[in-house]
Amino acid sequence: MAFQNILVQREDSTGIIQINRPDKLNALNKATVGELIQAVDELGSDVSIRAIIFTGAGEKSFIAGADIEELSALKSPVEAMEWVGALHSLLNRIDKLEKPTIMAINGFALGGGCELAMSGDIRIAAETARFGQPEINLGLIPGGQGTQRLPRLVGRGMAKLLIFGGDAIPAAEALRLGLVEQVVPAAEVMPAARALAQKLASKSPVIMALAKKAINEGMETDLQRGCELEAVLFGVAASTEDRTEGTRAFLEKRKPIFKGR
Repeated sequence: MAFQNILVQREDSTGIIQINRPDKLNALNKATVGELIQAVDELGSDVSIRAIIFTGAGEKSFIAGADIEELSALKSPVEAMEWVGALHSLLNRIDKLEKPTIMAINGFALGGGCELAMSGDIRIAAETARFGQPEINLGLIPGGQGTQRLPRLVGRGMAKLLIFGGDAIPAAEALRLGLVEQVVPAAEVMPAARALAQKLASKSPVIMALAKKAINEGMETDLQRGCELEAVLFGVAASTEDRTEGTRAFLEKRKPIFKGR
């Protein structure tokens, strides 16, 4: 499918989604969000794709936020809720993908860009990247799940400081706070993301999905119920052909060949 605002590539078992509005610093508008939903659904259902990378076009920006022209045109609470509803649909899709997602953050990740980055599994940032939820400076609050995802990553107090202040922080500080998992020179963002995607793609996709489900759903409940969920999913994992192959390969001192069954 041809897209106007994003680029979608397939490299072996890795899917790459690039927001391609560099003249707008890759800001999210309705059309771009709609295209991203289609791309996520497309790659998510492609059994040949085992990991997905998200990045932005150009050297300045991952996603600089929402398209301010569209935001300024919202005339009612209903219109505003419909606008963020589409964004929520996208972010929930990314969060619930059974495949691992890597955010290759090549520049500004502000507002909706920070929120999209937080919906992924692993974030690799350029040293030059900057993160923030500046909505308060526009007379708004974060609407793309930022008030919910940010405190889960950096803690309630720090999330309030960032959201109340509306300031952007450098990649090194984002790493210290736990907002990103890795910081690399700008030129190494995509190579690092590709290398990680290839590594994750070599694992069993069915077991990867179970591990992701255990972590994500376990974090939304108490420790006891989370551990109970883990035990159930461990049982499911133990019943797969990939578990048989993995343990056999270990005993035979060879690399496993996982088939996703």
